[in-house]
Amino acid sequence: MSEQGPINGQKPDDLACGRSALWLWCLPVVALFVGFGLGPLRLPVWLVAFAVMGGACVVNAMRCGRLHCYLTGPLFLMAALYCALALLRIVPEPDGTFLLIVLGVALLARMAEVPLGSYRRTGPRA
Repeated sequence: MSEQGPINGQKPDDLACGRSALWLWCLPVVALFVGFGLGPLRLPVWLVAFAVMGGACVVNAMRCGRLHCYLTGPLFLMAALYCALALLRIVPEPDGTFLLIVLGVALLARMAEVPLGSYRRTGPRA
């Protein structure tokens, strides 16, 4: 039986495909942009959104070896940590530049799959 699903060579255990992607990445990204205009609620919204996406990426990297998840998982978790530290007033509050940098790096990681492939190779090559 093949490791990859019938659509575009996607693995069936890839959380970035199907409905799970809506809840684990699309909704949090919307929350990031909506949270930008929420004033004092911005940091808690960003913290939760980054933590959800980061945790989902780490799980996805372990489940199916999705290449960009190896980069974006730690990136989103570090962004969540920064938001938590900002809530505690240990570091300065992040602004729109912070959000654009994090999402820009995530987009670059996703684009790296075009030349490198979507999944990390495991085991010997066939």
